[in-house]
Amino acid sequence: MTHTVLGVDIGSSKICSIIAEIRDGIPQIIGSGIQKSLGVKKGVIVNIEQASKSVKSSIMDAKRMAGVDNINKAIISISGAYTKSINSSGVINIPGSEISIKEIGRVLETALYNASIPSEYEVIHVLPYKFKLDDQDFIEDPMGMSGTRLEVFVHIVTAQRTSLENLKKTVRLAGVEIENVVLASYASSIAVLDDDEKEMGVACIDIGGNTCELMIYDGNSMKYNDFLGVGSHHITSDLAIVLNTYVSAAEAVKINYGNLSPISDENSSQMIEVPAIGEGDNKHRVLLETVQKVIHSRVVETLSILIKSINRSGLKDQLGAGVVLTGGMTNMTGIEEIATAIFPIGMRVKIKKPIDVSGLFDDLKDASNSTAIGLIWYGAGKHTNYEKDSEKNIRYKKEKINAEPIPQYAQQRSFIEADLTNLKEQVAKDMQKVQKKDIIEDIDGSKKNTVTNLFTRLASKLF
Repeated sequence: MTHTVLGVDIGSSKICSIIAEIRDGIPQIIGSGIQKSLGVKKGVIVNIEQASKSVKSSIMDAKRMAGVDNINKAIISISGAYTKSINSSGVINIPGSEISIKEIGRVLETALYNASIPSEYEVIHVLPYKFKLDDQDFIEDPMGMSGTRLEVFVHIVTAQRTSLENLKKTVRLAGVEIENVVLASYASSIAVLDDDEKEMGVACIDIGGNTCELMIYDGNSMKYNDFLGVGSHHITSDLAIVLNTYVSAAEAVKINYGNLSPISDENSSQMIEVPAIGEGDNKHRVLLETVQKVIHSRVVETLSILIKSINRSGLKDQLGAGVVLTGGMTNMTGIEEIATAIFPIGMRVKIKKPIDVSGLFDDLKDASNSTAIGLIWYGAGKHTNYEKDSEKNIRYKKEKINAEPIPQYAQQRSFIEADLTNLKEQVAKDMQKVQKKDIIEDIDGSKKNTVTNLFTRLASKLF
């Protein structure tokens, strides 16, 4: 059985659309499109018209690459900025001797009813993390079992009805209807976590351009999620202020010189040259060490806030598999070492990229695409064992999906040849207007600028 899925990740930095053919529960990517995100700030739609144009361009690029034009529904991501979550439980009596999907649906409805969701919120996910059958606790899958009393414990994700409608309107204006809405952190976890990590308990954190999306698995399902409106673009803003330069120049400095590893004595006096604000074409020199300090301070602050969120969850001691970091910010050299030093002693920290997918995957392997890849896997059925989704349907993982190894298709799809040479680099060009040639390395270290003093004055305000 084969069907086609369109996943659209609506992020604050970029819009990523992926089209995949699903065959026997395994996706094969046949097209993708990436556009700079407009009209979205910190995960929230702030300009529907601009956002819909970005979404439409991204989807059209994916369609052209895939050579298809009849896809009219999409699975879209929703940022944690929109959401509010609650844990609940429900219990039912079983009239028959055997549990079916009908009984599981009834007990999920009971848990949802007991949660008393406010009318201004709409349910996105109802995710059971534990079942209890009569006196038997920690039942992984009650399907087909016999009993008289079934109890479930669930994690419910809701979104503000008005904000969700704005998100849906944005997608509809782009020319597609909504097939399903998936929490961004949930989608990212699907793309990067394996079954062993979920079973042991793990925190998955997606650190993007303007947001951090956190979720915790316990009992093979999501039990906690949180959102932080800080990301790698805040490093860019910090650099622009401290270095007295333009945002585009600060972004180039971050990309070319961002390194969280300890700076060597040899490089401690190295200087670089950046454009000065309000001084025409003039440039001034700044210490590379100053750049490293700004980046280090912001990353440490961000990770420290995330640790507080994990502590608030009450699940810190259940993280047998530790913490998994993904997202664009994890591409920064040395972040795994910094995170390991900051997180509690004994808590393992890993950087992970999306699971390999068959087809046109090479351009999507980066950790910044974890959410988009997760949406495709969600459409393929790689979700929590049971779930009530945003369309009020009960999803049931009928068979375990093992992503490794990926089966190869006997016949590869023939793709329409199109001139998409510059498509992959479009976002990078938009966000990085100052090229590396504008930043001069190895300038005489003896000519130190007063930027160090400026950093000293501003650091306390920033951090």
